[in-house]
This record gives sequence, C-alpha cells and structure tokens, in this order.
Amino acid sequence: MKRWITTAFALLILLGTLTGCGERTTTGTDGGTSSTDTSDGTADPVVVDFSQADADMFTDRDYQTDYEENGSVFIQLNGSSASASSDSVQISGTTLTITEEATYILSGTLDDGMIIVNAPDTAKLQLVLDGVNIRCETSAPLYILEADKVFVTLADGTENALSNGGPLTAIDENNIDAVIFSKQDLTLNGSGSLTINSPAGHGIVSKDDLVLTGGTFTVNAASHGLDANDSVRITGETSITVDSGKDGIHAENNDDTSLGFIYISSGTMKIESEGDGISAGAYMQIEGGTIEVLAGGGSENGTKESSDSWGGFQGGGRPGQSPAASTTASDDSSTSMKGLKSTAEMLISDGSFTINSADDSVHSNASITVNGGIFEIASGDDAVHADETLTITAGTIHITESYEGVEAVHIKVQGGDISLVASDDGLNAAGGTDSSGTTGGRDGMFGGGPGGGGGMSPSSNGSITISGGTLHINASGDGIDANGSLTISGGYTVVVGPTQGDTATLDYDTTAMITGGTFIGTGASGMAQTFSDSEQGVVAVSVGNQSAGTTVTLTDQNGKTLLSVTPELSFAVVILSSPDIVSGETYTITVGSVSGEFEAS
Repeated sequence: MKRWITTAFALLILLGTLTGCGERTTTGTDGGTSSTDTSDGTADPVVVDFSQADADMFTDRDYQTDYEENGSVFIQLNGSSASASSDSVQISGTTLTITEEATYILSGTLDDGMIIVNAPDTAKLQLVLDGVNIRCETSAPLYILEADKVFVTLADGTENALSNGGPLTAIDENNIDAVIFSKQDLTLNGSGSLTINSPAGHGIVSKDDLVLTGGTFTVNAASHGLDANDSVRITGETSITVDSGKDGIHAENNDDTSLGFIYISSGTMKIESEGDGISAGAYMQIEGGTIEVLAGGGSENGTKESSDSWGGFQGGGRPGQSPAASTTASDDSSTSMKGLKSTAEMLISDGSFTINSADDSVHSNASITVNGGIFEIASGDDAVHADETLTITAGTIHITESYEGVEAVHIKVQGGDISLVASDDGLNAAGGTDSSGTTGGRDGMFGGGPGGGGGMSPSSNGSITISGGTLHINASGDGIDANGSLTISGGYTVVVGPTQGDTATLDYDTTAMITGGTFIGTGASGMAQTFSDSEQGVVAVSVGNQSAGTTVTLTDQNGKTLLSVTPELSFAVVILSSPDIVSGETYTITVGSVSGEFEAS
C-alpha cells in the first residue's frame, strides 16, 4: 500500500520570498557536515567475478619493444621508390610485400604506396616504425593479409604517420577500409607516436584481436577510430586521441557473441565521436585508465523530455497529467551516441571518466557493476543505464546533467558517493530495453498512481535497494521512482525535488521500506508519498510552499539537531528518517524561521 503524506503544517506561513539557490548542506546528528553512513544495515559489496585480468589479456611478447638491429631487415622508403636489405621483401613500384618471419625496421617516406604482410600463417613478425610517413590514396598503407600475429613497434622518440586518400579501391576479395587493416592478430606498442588520418574509412582495423600496450596514437577517421572483430585490449602507457565519424573504439563479432569485447586496464584515451565513444558488442571491462569522451556533440545535442510531457492519460496515470508527444535523445534512431556502451555485462573497477554524450553516458544492454572509479557525467539521456541490473559498490559519480540519472530494472546502491541532476527521475527502476528501459513508453510511469490501470503501465517488477554510500539527488521528475519496490537499509540519501505537483520525491508501485540509514527528502506535495513500512521513525510533513535555499532542521525534545538540509529547489513536503528518529516520539521541524512539533510514525 502506498502511504500518502496528509499532515498539514498549519503553523508554517512565511511572508517573505527567498530567491536564489543555497549551498547544499546536509548534517548528521552532530550538526556537522554529512559523511558516508554505512553502519546501519549496509550489505557487503557484491563483486562480479570477471575472470579476465592483465595476465589473461596480454602476453609477454605484447609488451616487448626491444629489437636487435643485427639480423633485422631494413626497409628504406624513398618517396616514389623503396629498398630492402633482404629478398623477404618483394618490391613492385611503391608496393612492398613482406613474406617471411623476421624483424623489419622501416624508415622514410612513401608518397603513394603500401606495406603488405603476406607471410606463413605461423609467422610472428615485428614491424618497427622508425620515422615513417606512408600515404596510400586508394587503400591501406599497412595491410596485414596473412601471418599468425604482427607486432607494430613505434621506435622510441620517433614520429610516424599513415594516411589514405579518396575513395578506396579493392585490390582483392577483402574490404580493405582502414589505414591499418589486419586480418590477423595485431599488437601496437613502443614509446614513439603514430598519427593516422583516414578520410575514407576506419583508422585501425583488426579482424581478430587488437592489442595496444604502449605508444601515442592520434587517429582521425571518417568511420570507427579503432575497430576489431574479436577484442580491443588496452594497457600500459598508451595514449590514444580519436576523432571519428562513427565510434571512437569499437569491437563487434557478428558470428560469435562471446567475442567483440573490450578490456582496458590503463592508458589515456580522449575520444570525440559522432557515434559511441567506446562500444563493445559483447562485454566491457575497465580496470583503470583515464578516459574522456565527447559523443554525438555532447549532452546539448540530446533531446530531453520534460517530466510533464508524457501521454497515456486514458483512464489511468496521474491526476491532471495532460497528453503530449514525447521525443527521445536522438531523432536518428540508427545512430547511437553513447559514451560507454556494451551489449553484454559491463564491469568498471577503477579509472577516471569524463563523459559528455548526446545519448546515455554509461550503458549496457545487460547489467553494469561499478566497483570504483571517478565519473564526471553530462548526458542528453540517461547518465547510467542498464537494461537489467545496476550495482554500485564504490566510486565517485558526479552527474551534472541527465534525463534520468540512474536507470535499470534493478538498482542496487551499496556504496560510493553519488550526486546527480536529472530533468526527470533521479533513480528509476523501469522495465524494458535499450533507449531508457521502455516498455510501451519511456519509463512506464503511468498506471501506478491513483486512477490505475491505463496508459503506459509498468510491470511493477523493478526494485531499488540502497544499503550504503551517499546519494544526493536533484530531480525535476520523481526523485526515486521504483516501478516496483524500494528498500533502504543503510547509507545517507538526500533527495531534492521535484517541484511539479504531478511528480514526487518517492514514487513506488508496491512497497517502500526503510530499515536503516538516513533519508532526507523534499519536494512537491501533489503526489507526495512517504514510506509504506519502516523499522525506524519517519517524519513526513507538508510544509506549504517554500523557496529554494530555505533550511529545514529536525531536533529532538532536548533541542539536539538530528538532521538538517538546505534544498537547492523549492519544496512543499519534507520526509525525514534516521536511526535517531523513534516512532511515536515528538520532534520539532524548523523551516526557515517557523517551527512545528510532529510525531514520528
């Protein structure tokens, strides 16, 4: 049963109007600035056991950048001609074909030519780029046709460049559509730099695994920046800058869904993409690194929906809700413009992330687990979205802009420090799939409230559980929207908003229980709900229309301050609960300069 706030705060009449937004301040029982409270009912973090680690992802040879000049094959590029110190390099004009396993040291310039590797399928070759500049107008400057594995090493201190030109022309049955195109496993390493310009295709493509363990890469590509069929794996002191017409880093295997994964353990990535920043057709695992993504031009290019613009008012939904058309974050449904995206599971254990995306910033078509990391997020749609379960055990997540802040069918907050601003719901447990968990609509918010039944009815199978961490939610729609159940057993949660009468600080379909932790909520009164069940005291009061920046303080009978908050949005109701509040006892709520006494439920 939903419990609605009906208590009137008749004594509270403020004659003055306060303007502006005050600094966010939350205090605990000692009146000081709040800190993470995980002592009450906090569950042990759930850690997804991904079997992959650096030892599984990278071989010793992947890291090997040294080479012996004695015994190596030297290739000298001379503009419109070339020479080699071994007949294992076949030269036809400006096309050079490498046919045997060895170390090849390349230097010089090739104006319009190709390096082709066509060696036995057991051969492991090392290509050392020692000051190379190769341009191929109609194909790939570096084409790896046959070998077991090729290692491209950027010689220490060198600057290298590869580029293609106009429309690409087939030279065999393969679609050679990148500056570096490899049909075999490819490793890039070293401490030099490589600039790739691909106005007519992808930057780097591997039809098997693409591994980067070192080097500085600048990739400008009309299509994907880095692309692989089986996997993209990045570690070491690797620096990657990508400007791409499609995805910045992309892995996908249409034949084997266990492949097409992305693994990152370290490195620096700065990606500006018209498509997704980093996209995995299978799982994505990030253990560290510094990642900056601007996808689809950023959040300003997302088409945000306001929380009062939903249709479905046909015998159901919230009273007074008017029908209206809605739009999604992207008018072009064929173009995905997410920051980090995986089709399967996503695990983030550490790293620094700055993501500005037109679509979801962190997205999985399955589940997401965040066990650490620092996130700065601005999203034109959902900041963090999982089609199934989203678990946060640790980390700092700062969301400055979003439609939905955090969305999944099941949301589990077990730790971490989360602050978010959402134009609709802050936390939303919604059923469905891609594009914000929709089932017949955006989040199925109609049908759970009074009037029942019609419109975009949710399945009521969603859940939100908060057992630890700190949360500060600034939401124009529902603060916490559980299309199903809400359980709070620990942590320190502050919900500010909404300001509209047809939305609520808490919105749930079945039950909302608080058994531990601290909850402070302020918002509009029209659809206000409080907890349906509790094992600690709850004070839920209607306080009249209050301006942003008005301080709310709860004190006990001895005058001790238990809770305090200064909401940055206007409000009309206050919901307070903590282990210090005892059901049946009387407390004083002070709003601005006016106080009233109320009994905790």
